[in-house]
Amino acid sequence: MSEGSGGHVEKRGPTELRDPIIREELKRASVWFGLGLLILAVVFLAQPLLLIFAGIVLAAMLDGGARLLGRLLPIGRGWRLAIVTIAGVAFVVWAFVFAGQSIAAQAEALRSLVTAQANRVLAWGNALGIVQGGAGMDQLSNQLMGSLGRLGSAVSSALGAVTSFVMILVIGIFIAIEPRLYERGFAWMLPMRSRDGFYRTASHMGFTLRRLMAGRLIGMAVEGVGTWILLWIGGVPMAALLGILTGLLAFIPNIGAIVSGVLIVLAGFSVSTDAGFWAIGVYVVVQVVDGYLIVPYVARKTVDLAPALVLGAQLLFGALFGLMGLALADPIVAMIKTALEQKSRDDPASGAAEP
Repeated sequence: MSEGSGGHVEKRGPTELRDPIIREELKRASVWFGLGLLILAVVFLAQPLLLIFAGIVLAAMLDGGARLLGRLLPIGRGWRLAIVTIAGVAFVVWAFVFAGQSIAAQAEALRSLVTAQANRVLAWGNALGIVQGGAGMDQLSNQLMGSLGRLGSAVSSALGAVTSFVMILVIGIFIAIEPRLYERGFAWMLPMRSRDGFYRTASHMGFTLRRLMAGRLIGMAVEGVGTWILLWIGGVPMAALLGILTGLLAFIPNIGAIVSGVLIVLAGFSVSTDAGFWAIGVYVVVQVVDGYLIVPYVARKTVDLAPALVLGAQLLFGALFGLMGLALADPIVAMIKTALEQKSRDDPASGAAEP
């Protein structure tokens, strides 16, 4: 306070930032204002943020492959990363170019087969009174796509899918080449007292993400190859395509297994009852191996996620952010849990239980 020319005592106004009360209130208002801006950014920039996170996931897979290759080849990290990247891109190109024609033909046959089998099931349900109105597969699929709304918005067209894939690939390669550069750049925006904790959290999150993606790739390979071989032995048609679809859908826990299981069973019963039961057995065996051997092992090495938590996150992220959110729900939840666990380790008092 100060005394004016007329003897009137002046008080500090709201623009006087030297007042500790004003500074404290301004700090609180800034926190809430920043939180509101963050929520708006997540809502309006959901797809770009998911593409960036997908690039980080890809970078973790490339970095993990380079680390694994380092145990076999005593060469520089740049060369190992180049080998892993070229091998991955070459596999994708081979799958689309050399196997594209046969897979496309089988995919059309699989679509017709699934439609015919689904119409047969719907007719049976209509005869029993379970399904009313004589709904067909085409009508049901149209209703389903209409109810899903934004679920396929991220890859609504082939051009959009290719563009998204290229962006993820570029982001992943750049981050994998020099991950410390981006880590230091993000830490630069934090206060000095928070940087050590950030580096520890980022290191633990990177380790967890590499292990999680390694286990996911192993599970995809086991499910895809195992389904392919077992269906081929049982004489189920389109075993190669079903194996590829099963392997790809294994990237999405819970929901992917359900979708691939339905396709496998429908393909099996299209041949005969024995082939249908064989397909059911194949699905059970593959899921048991993945669920009771691979998944628990990966959980012990990374972060143990409750199945209900993962499924709930998939439904939530799928409804909010589309197909990309559905695919990335599992690693997002794993990273959030890892960050909270690391925060609890850095500040044990915050997680201590009161008597």
